[in-house]
Parts: sequence; C-alpha cells; structure tokens
Amino acid sequence: MVKEIIENEKLYESLILKKEVEVPVTRIEGHGKVVVTLNEHGNVVDTKFIVTQLRGFEKFCEGRLMWEMPVITSRICGICPVSHHLASAKAVDAILGIDIPVTAKKLRLLLHMGQIIQSHALSLFYLSMPDLILGYDYNIEKRNIIGLLEKKPELAKKGIELRKFGQTIIETLAGRRVHPKYAIPGGVNKALETEEKEFLRKQIDEKINHVESCIEIVKSLCSTQEDKIPITTYFMGLISKNNELEFYDGNIRIKNQKGDVVKDFNPSTYLSIIGERVEDWSYLKFPYYKEAGFPNGSLMVGPLARLNIADKISTPLAEEEFKEFQKLKENGVVNSVIYYHYARIIEMLHAVETVKNLLEDEEVCSKDIWINSIEVKNPEGIGVIEAPRGTLIHHYWVNNDGVIIKLNLIVATVFNNIGMNLAVKEVATKNIKNFKVNEGILNRIEAAIRCFDPCLSCSTHTFGQMPLIIQVISTDGKIIKEITRN
Repeated sequence: MVKEIIENEKLYESLILKKEVEVPVTRIEGHGKVVVTLNEHGNVVDTKFIVTQLRGFEKFCEGRLMWEMPVITSRICGICPVSHHLASAKAVDAILGIDIPVTAKKLRLLLHMGQIIQSHALSLFYLSMPDLILGYDYNIEKRNIIGLLEKKPELAKKGIELRKFGQTIIETLAGRRVHPKYAIPGGVNKALETEEKEFLRKQIDEKINHVESCIEIVKSLCSTQEDKIPITTYFMGLISKNNELEFYDGNIRIKNQKGDVVKDFNPSTYLSIIGERVEDWSYLKFPYYKEAGFPNGSLMVGPLARLNIADKISTPLAEEEFKEFQKLKENGVVNSVIYYHYARIIEMLHAVETVKNLLEDEEVCSKDIWINSIEVKNPEGIGVIEAPRGTLIHHYWVNNDGVIIKLNLIVATVFNNIGMNLAVKEVATKNIKNFKVNEGILNRIEAAIRCFDPCLSCSTHTFGQMPLIIQVISTDGKIIKEITRN
C-alpha cells in the first residue's frame, strides 16, 4: 500500500529505509536546504531550514576605514546592494554626528525606491509568479519566467519592465545598476541633473499603471491558494512619526500576534531589545524579541510585517489598496505567509508613487548634496533601513582614526529565520502523510520559503553558486529522499 503511494521504486526504498527528505530550495538567492524528518508512520515529526554557507563578511571588514564601508558592504549582495550601501552610509553619518542635506536625503530615498521596485519585481514576477500562475505540479523546466512569458506574456512583460525601471533609477543616480558608489558619508556624490529627472519622470505614469493592473491578479492568486501558511510571530519594521509605512527613517516598532504595539524604540537601542541565538545546525542566526524569549519571541520582517505594523501609507493609491489589505486581518493581523506577495505589490505601488513625488520636487535637483565632515564624534554608529526583504541593521565600532574595530550586521533574512522554519513545518506537516512525498509537495515547501524572498548571501554575510536541497530523513538520521537543484 505504501509503495503505491510513493511515486517510484527508488523513492519508496529511500523513504522506508531512511525516513528523511532533503529538499533543494530553488529560485531564491543563496544556498540552503530543508530537512524533513518522518516517524515510522511516514508523518512529519520535525523540519529544519538550514543555511550551509559561511561568509564571515563582518570579520574581514575589521581594520578597514569607515569611509570605505558603503562601497565594501554593497558587495555583500548583488540583488540588494543599495540596501547595504545606504544602511552603511547612515551608520557612518551617525559616527560623524551629522544630518545630511535635505536634497541628499531625497536622492538616497529615490535610489532606495529604485531598489524596492527592482527587487520586488524580481521576487514576485521572476521567482514566485511561476508557482502562483502555473501551479506547483507544472513541468519544472517551464516553471520559471520563460514559462510565465509563454502562459501570461503581458503580465510577465510588465514585471520585466518594472524591474528594468527600478534598475534604471539606480543606474541614473549611481552610474551603474549594481554595487553603487553613490551614497557617501555626509550625503551623496552626484546631483541629479534636470535632463536625468525628466528622463525618469516620462516613464513613471506607465509604471504606476503597470503595478495597478497587476494588483488584483496578485491579490486573487493569494486569496485562492489552498494553503495560506499561517504562522505565529511578532512583527517588526521601521515606522514613521505619523505611524506610516517607512523605508528610510523612523523608530522600530514591534507588534505582537494580536496586532498590539509592544515596543517602539530608537534603532540605536536595538541591542537591548533584540537577541540573537545560534544553533549548531545552521550558519544563520536566530534573532528574537528579548522580552518574549526564544523561540516565542520570533520576529517577522519584510512586506507582510511592514503592512502589519503600519497604520497607513503616505501615497494615495497604495493607501487605498492598504485598506483592502487590512480587511484580511484576523485577530488584528494578517499572519498568512502567502500574503507576502500581496503586501509586496502594495509596496511596489507605494514605491512608484514615491518616485513620482520625488521627481516632481524641484529641490531634488539642488546641488546641496553633501556636508564635509571628517571628525569622529561618536565611537560607534548604527544605520537602519528597510531593505526589500525587511529590517537591515549596520552597527560599526571605530577608533579615533575612523578604523573599524568591529561591526554587527543583522539582515532581513536572519530576522525571518524562525518564521521560515515555521512556514516549512506548516507546509510539510500538512502535505506529507503516510510517506506520501512527491515533487509537487516538495515544490510547495520551496514556495513557502520564497514567500519571504530570502537572500542567503546577505544573511551569512557567501560565495559561488548556491543550490537548495530538500531532504526527508528518518528519526535515526537516515536519508529517505533527497532532491538537489542547481
């Protein structure tokens, strides 16, 4: 009977003898694996999302000049280099004890919105839409952006154009699309020319229309998913003074599982609020809200968390859609991981609206873009922004010459580590019964992780090509099933 449930002879023998499945996770940035452990009845008893690479970026930054850090740390990741670039610049600004010019802040925000647009478009249209549109059981060779172009060409083309537009914003400001050299301690190193502003402004209305036309599609795809992957966590992110969605400034807010605010705090005090735990089976740390302890204080960051902690959004079109998002709340929050995608496209709408507002601001072309300051006024500095995937913290300690003594980086994927593990267990437990393990089930496990849009190079601070593996094992550690995808 069991043999009939399992799809092939090799998998049957593996499951019965070893009772473990190892699942490679694909269409994410980085290298990791999922290990699913089954009992003697073929049901899930444990799961682990494991990151298997170590980079040690923090260590080899010691001894570098703080002035170099915005450029060096942008090399942590090729997908979200702007995020590290800006968080680093903010950390050095804090060491210098300066407030950058208003125009410089607006240009940094414009750069940041370009990053949000391109990264969210990549996550949604390239990495997750193939699952949502084509289905988890669709031919793996076609379950990608190429298959999406064949099935839904207009939708896919809009996604591609949105990502290109985000990259164009970054290139226009910083001179290149990846690893920018734009934000510097004290401001930015290049003013926006009127011709450049007009070049971007002429494209923005079309891009707003692109996002608007995709929102109902994404919302419908999320709401019709059979498994919405509910998990229980705290929610964390930056919040503006007006309790609005925030990406660059503000305090950090934590809400509990019922949507109650439990902590609003200055980012400079994060060490007293957030703890980090190390487990021997993963190079990814496990941050948590100290007051709740580990693992009860697990934190969620990113689009879904940001919309859960915000009371409103400053741009009108995104605010209207945010009101629709709030209707999904149960017991004060939206805790179903599948709605990350819906939150992501709402943020894209806010980002393109913000770009339009900035490009219509005459001050954005001002030449007042930098404060010349070289004196180390503080022995440490903390820079916090909301990267596409969530809260990003850069914390530097320096000597009197501005040389880095030590640093601490906490990135969004690290904050989401416990949440990703909870989501994997939710999907695996629901779908794997009586040794029934097939490609479709393993694809669902992968898709749960992709909701968080993890960046594993950022989180381990890693080199090379990074496949993801899913393993199913027995309680005694023998491998039942293993899939690796490069």
